Amino acid sequence: MTVGELINKLNLEVISQGDTSKEIDGCYCSDLLSHCMSAIETGNIWITVQVNINIVAIAVLTDLSAIIISQNMSVGEDVISRAKSEGVNILKSPLPSYELCVEIGKNI
Repeated sequence: MTVGELINKLNLEVISQGDTSKEIDGCYCSDLLSHCMSAIETGNIWITVQVNINIVAIAVLTDLSAIIISQNMSVGEDVISRAKSEGVNILKSPLPSYELCVEIGKNI
C-alpha cells in the first residue's frame, strides 16, 4: 500500500505532503524519540503524539514513508515548514495510536 492509498482509506488529514507514492513496509508506534531513531525501519510509517521539530529529523534519518500524528495533536508551523522543505509526509488523525495501529494492520 502507498501513503496516498492509506490517506484515502483512513481519511487522514495531510499536514505536509511529500511523496505519497511511497510504499509502506511496516508500522512503528512510539513516542520516545531516541528509541524511534534506532528502531524505525526504512519504509515504515510512524505513529506518534510527538509534535516537536525533531520528528522531521527522525523521518529523514530513517527514511520513513510518513509520520501519522494521532489524537488530533496540533503541529506547529515550524514543524510543518521543515517537513515541507524535507519532503516529509506528516498526516493527522483523531484516532488514538492503538486504533490507528489496528486499522493500518488490517490494510498493509
